[in-house]
Amino acid sequence: MATFVDRVVLQLQAGNGGHGVASVHREKFKPLGGPDGGNGGRGGDIILRVDPQVTTLLEYHHGPYRKATNGKPGEGDERNGAQGSDLILPVPDGTVVSTRDGEVLADLVGAGAEYVAARGGRGGLGNKALASKRRKAPGFALLGEPGGSREVVLELKTLADVALIGFPSAGKSSLVSVLSAARPKIADYPFTTLVPNLGVVTAGGERFTVADVPGLIPGASEGKGLGLRFLRHVERCHVLVHVIDCATLEPGRDPLTDLDVIERELAEYVPDASLGGIPLADRVRIVVLNKADVPEARELAEMVKPDLEARGLDVHIISAVAHTGLKELTYALAAAVSKARSGQIVIEPTRVVVRPKAIDDSEFLVRRENTPEGEVFRVIGDRPTRWVRQTDFSNDEAVGYLAERLNRLGVEDELLKAGAVAGSTVLIGPEDDAVVFDWQPTISAGAELLGQRGTDIRLEDRSRPTRSEKREAFHGKMDAAAAARAELEDDRRAGVWTDPDDE
Repeated sequence: MATFVDRVVLQLQAGNGGHGVASVHREKFKPLGGPDGGNGGRGGDIILRVDPQVTTLLEYHHGPYRKATNGKPGEGDERNGAQGSDLILPVPDGTVVSTRDGEVLADLVGAGAEYVAARGGRGGLGNKALASKRRKAPGFALLGEPGGSREVVLELKTLADVALIGFPSAGKSSLVSVLSAARPKIADYPFTTLVPNLGVVTAGGERFTVADVPGLIPGASEGKGLGLRFLRHVERCHVLVHVIDCATLEPGRDPLTDLDVIERELAEYVPDASLGGIPLADRVRIVVLNKADVPEARELAEMVKPDLEARGLDVHIISAVAHTGLKELTYALAAAVSKARSGQIVIEPTRVVVRPKAIDDSEFLVRRENTPEGEVFRVIGDRPTRWVRQTDFSNDEAVGYLAERLNRLGVEDELLKAGAVAGSTVLIGPEDDAVVFDWQPTISAGAELLGQRGTDIRLEDRSRPTRSEKREAFHGKMDAAAAARAELEDDRRAGVWTDPDDE
C-alpha cells in the first residue's frame, strides 16, 4: 500500500450558485407590496493551500474527486441565500499545480501560499434586485451559475539545498542517516529507498537540508525505472552530490562510468525553468567516493580521485559506515550551499500564475460554422454565456429579458452582419453544452403581449378615493337599488307581466 505519493490528478467541482427567487411582498392592507425576492448565495471555491504539516499527496491519491458546497437559494422578504463554504485542500510545501498538458498554473512555495483552483458560481438575482423604474414588478428571477469544473495535476518537488544522487545501493540513505537525525530505511538490495528522505544538517553557522533522492539508472530521463519521478525532486536543489559506490561488483561499473551515466541523465532531463532557476547541468557538483572502509574500494577511490579533480570537481573519500571523512564533507557542503545561496537571485515565490480577465467582459464573437446538421451561428463570450446560464427558459418573461440584454449588448446586430436570417440556428455557450435557439430578429415573449414587460397597471394608479367620494358612491348605489325596486313594484300592481317586444 502506498505511503508516499508525489503526483496526483484531481477532479475538482466548485459549488453552484443558489437561484434567485421571484416573490411579492404580502402584508395586511398591502395586497401588492412589490417584489421582495432575495438573491441566491455564491457557490464555494476550491482552494489549494500550503500546510507545513502535510508532507505527501497520499490523501488525494485515495480521494481524487473533491466538491465544494453549493450556495443556498434566496427567499421572500428580501432574504438572500447563504453562501457555500470554500473547500480548503492542504498541500505540501513545494507543490506545483499544472494542467494535463503540462501548463504550470501555480507554484506553491511557503506556508500559507494558496491558489484558487476552481471558482464557485455566482448566485442568481432575485426579482427585488431586478426591479427598476421600467420593470417595477418582475415576475422572474435569475438562476445561479454552475460552479467551475476542473482537472489539475499536483506534483510535489522536494525543497532541499543538497541532493544526493547516484545508482541504487550507493549508500545515499546511509549518508543522510549519519549527517542528520533522519532515519531512512537502509538495506542491502537496490531501490530500498522509494521516496525522498530529508535531513537537516548544521555545520558551523550554516544550516541546510539534504535530500536522499532514490537511485537512478541508465535511461532515467526517459522514464525507465522511476527516473522521472526521482529527477523531479532534484529540480529545486542548489548543490548536487554524486554518491559513488567504490565497492560495487557489478560488471561494467566503475566510479568514472557511474559519474558519466548519471551526468548524462541529468543533462537529458529538462526541468521546468520557472521552478529550478538554472539548468541541472550548471549547478554545483561535489563527488563523494563512498564505502572507503573496504580496502579495495579505498584503493580504487584514491586511484580515480586525481582524474575527477582534473575535471574541476570537488572530491571526498568517505565511509558512511566507519564515519570517516564526514566532517570535511559536511563543511564542504556548507560552503557550497552558502556560495549557491549568495549567488542566487532572491525572487519571492510566485503563489499564483495570474491571468487576469479584461475589466470589460462585454466582448463577444459571432462565428459562422458549417456542421453536419447545417449552418449555425455560434456566439462566444463570457457575458452572453453567463446570461444564458442564468435564464429560466420556462418563464416567458425571463426569456424576453434575456433577449433584451443580448440586444443591448449588440448580439443581434452582429448576427445580422454575419448573415443570420430569421430561423437561423444560433448557439450560445461552450461547444459541449451550448443552448440552441431558432433565432428571430425580434423576440417577443408571451408576457410582452400584455404590455411593457415588468409593469403592472394595478401599481400605476396611485390615487385613493376620499371619504366623501366613497359616501357619494355608496348612496348612489343605494338610490339605484331603491329605484329598481320601486319600478318592479309599479309593474306588479299594474298587472304588466309580459315583455312588450314579445307582442
